Amino acid sequence: MHEALFYTHPDDKPNHVRCLLCRHNCLIAENHRGICKVRENRNGVLYSLNYGRLISENIDPIEKKPIFHMLPGSRSYSIATVGCNFHCKHCQNYEISQYPHRHEGEIPGTLRTPEEVVEAAGRAGCRSISYTYVEPTIFYEFALDTAKLARKAGMKNIFVSNGYTGAEATRELALYLDANNIDLKAFTDKFYKEVCGARLQPVLDTIRLMKELGVWVEVTTLVIPEWNDSDEELRDIASFIKSISADIPWHVSRFWPTYKMTDRSPTPHQTLTRAREIGLSEGLRYVYVGNIPDDTGENTLCPNCGKPVIERTGFAVKQQHMTDGNCTHCNTPIAGIF
Repeated sequence: MHEALFYTHPDDKPNHVRCLLCRHNCLIAENHRGICKVRENRNGVLYSLNYGRLISENIDPIEKKPIFHMLPGSRSYSIATVGCNFHCKHCQNYEISQYPHRHEGEIPGTLRTPEEVVEAAGRAGCRSISYTYVEPTIFYEFALDTAKLARKAGMKNIFVSNGYTGAEATRELALYLDANNIDLKAFTDKFYKEVCGARLQPVLDTIRLMKELGVWVEVTTLVIPEWNDSDEELRDIASFIKSISADIPWHVSRFWPTYKMTDRSPTPHQTLTRAREIGLSEGLRYVYVGNIPDDTGENTLCPNCGKPVIERTGFAVKQQHMTDGNCTHCNTPIAGIF
C-alpha cells in the first residue's frame, strides 16, 4: 500500500475522507473504497492499493496511443494497473479496468518500482513511457513517481486519459507530462451518465486546463452508431476543440461491439469520413480516421499546402516529409513535438 495524494477529512463526516484525485470527489467511509475500487480509507488514511502493481507492460508504437504529433515512429513503454473511475459499457480493456469490480476487490499485478519501469523502457529503446490501457489517474502516485524519473532520463511521458483528473492533480502532473490523449467520448451528459457513469463538463475542463498548462493534447472520439454520430454532435465536438486550439489533433475512431455494448454495429467507414470532413470544416487543422487500416485519413497533411508530411499505415510510419518540424514542401511549421 502507498498513501494516496489529494484527499481531505470533512469536518462533518467523522471517519470519512474526501478523495480529490479525480472529478468524482468520492466521499469514502472507513474500510471502504472509491468508485475506482483501488483507493481505500483505512483509519482515516487514504491508500492507493495498486501502487506499482502492474497488470500490463508492453512496447507499443507511439501511434497506438494514439499520439500522432510527438516523436512519430518511435516506441513507447506502456504500463497499467487494474481499476478505472469510469464504467464504460464499450470498454475494450474491461478485463483489467473493471477487474476489482468483477473479482471482489482483488488487486492483482506484478510489483514494479518506478526505477524498474524507467530502466526497462530504456533497455527497450523507448523514447517515452505511456500510462494507458485503463484510466491512469487511478494509479496517479505510481505514474507521477515514474514520470519524474523518466523526465530525468530524457524520456517523454504520455497519459491516455478519460479527462476526469482533478484540477489540482492535473496541475501537479503537468509539470512532468509531455502529452495527453484525452477521450472526448461524446458531447452530451446523457452519454456520459448512461454509458460511462460520469459527466461531460469535467472532461471539457480538463482538456482546456491541460492545454493551458502547456501539455501537448490530442483528442479521441470513438464514434458509436446512434449514440454520438450525428452531424450536430460531431460538429459540437469539433467546435469545442477549435475553441481551445485549431492545432489539437482530433482522432475519430471506429467502434467495434464489445463488453456490454454488443447491440451496435461497427461504425461505417463513411461515418468516419464524414466526421473528419466536419472537423476540417470547423477549422481543425489535423483530423484523423482511426481503427481503419490503410485509410489515408491517418496521414498528417500540411495545413498550408495540403501535401503529406507523415504517411502512415495502421500504427506504422511509412515516410516523413519534415525538416526540423517543418513541412519539406513549403516550410510551414507542423504543430507538435518532433
